Amino acid sequence: MAVFINLQRYYKMDKTQIWVNGLIAGSYKDFTSLYQFYSPQLYAFVFNLSRSDSITKDIVQETFIKVWEKKSLINDSLSFKSFLFTIARNRLLNTIRKQINDPVFIEYIQVNIEEEAVDCSYENKIDFDEFNRLLQIAKQKLPPRQAQIFELNKEQALSVQEIAQSLQITEQVVRNQLSVALRLLRNEMKKFAYLFAVFF
Repeated sequence: MAVFINLQRYYKMDKTQIWVNGLIAGSYKDFTSLYQFYSPQLYAFVFNLSRSDSITKDIVQETFIKVWEKKSLINDSLSFKSFLFTIARNRLLNTIRKQINDPVFIEYIQVNIEEEAVDCSYENKIDFDEFNRLLQIAKQKLPPRQAQIFELNKEQALSVQEIAQSLQITEQVVRNQLSVALRLLRNEMKKFAYLFAVFF
């Protein structure tokens, strides 16, 4: 049985390498074979990070389009899977920056990408949509000025100095208001204490 399993693994590895070599040579048939073989794995990887079916499908399609366009640059001595997943990861981060432009969301994705290399279990991932929904509810409990300063600092990535200049208040006032806002939000979102420790 062990011999059969080893031969099966070898056959799979050899088959994908043949497809990669064919892709480099311009074979659309081999490209399609690679797509059919790797797209389910790639979908699971991206969805585990984005938690969005639409974003995930777009990223998978864009990744394989990029692979086809860059096929002549593929190094057949390196891992094709690593090459593929690196493209997908970068496409995901670029998509987030363009579509959402939310530093908190980007940090969330980057944290989960680091965790992905160690632990791929879904139960250890935190759903950003739920996190963001609770954050928006918690923000409504802040006084207007505190909420404004929090948004400028954490969501628009403005520095304390930039906020002070924009609102025509002192930097110390900004720091004080931000500190109070963060403390209140932490109390409201104890469920997500780990993420707040990372973000704030």
